[in-house]
Amino acid sequence: MAELTVNKVLGRKSIVVDIADLAVSKDPGAVLITYSLGSCIGVSVWDPVAKVAGLLHYMLPDSTISPEKAAKNPAMFCDTGIPRLFRAAYELGATKQRMVVKIAGGSQLLDDNGTFNIGKRNYLALRKIFWKNGVMIKSENVGGSVSRTMKICVADGAVTLKTRAGEKPL
Repeated sequence: MAELTVNKVLGRKSIVVDIADLAVSKDPGAVLITYSLGSCIGVSVWDPVAKVAGLLHYMLPDSTISPEKAAKNPAMFCDTGIPRLFRAAYELGATKQRMVVKIAGGSQLLDDNGTFNIGKRNYLALRKIFWKNGVMIKSENVGGSVSRTMKICVADGAVTLKTRAGEKPL
């Protein structure tokens, strides 16, 4: 479960989304943040009317490799984590039609030869699920060989990415 901390500098509550975790919030004073998006994918959702934000940090594309782990922690996998993220947002009043979706991650780290291509497989699994469900991606920053930190502000849905090169809006 996501951990709540208080960012004293900004006066905002930071909800930390760990690897294989997700969080949703309606608290306008909160920021959802996840670190170390390498081959993992970060999915942010925001409903501008309901003022609901959510963030998922999933590790692997397909839960069939470990149904036991998927049952215990659906956020670990794309095919179980994305539906869980959307359902959690709906429970707070969000609707799919209004959802602004942004994604980041899917890098190729520690796999120079592309043997496993986890980042690419994670991204393709996400695109397939979104395509089947009519979900459009507003913006993305995927691939490459860089680790990313992703955060979304609940109040306005602003998503920022931080890499070695600095921080910028997504």
